Amino acid sequence: MKYVMTWWERPGGSAADHEAAQKRILDIFQRWEIPETITFHQFLVRVGEFGGYAVLETDDLAEIEKATTIYAAFQFRVEPVLDVEEAAAAEAEGIAWRDSNAPPS
Repeated sequence: MKYVMTWWERPGGSAADHEAAQKRILDIFQRWEIPETITFHQFLVRVGEFGGYAVLETDDLAEIEKATTIYAAFQFRVEPVLDVEEAAAAEAEGIAWRDSNAPPS
């Protein structure tokens, strides 16, 4: 299944705390290996802030949980998504079912 993951720095702390967290995150990132069960289609950073977006695919949500735990200085939102063609086909099926089961007017 595909997901869009968004992350941003946790609020709070002093400028020195944020600087230390950034150094720690970069240190961890240099040693972290992407799990074989996750495919990153896009892995992006928002310019001007310490956060970003990833479009990823996995059937192993435990690996996403593990990764978000490793990077505890961030907050994460993970949302399931579909390619537009797949979503449009599912919507067309849903509409057809709904229309075939509509009460008579």
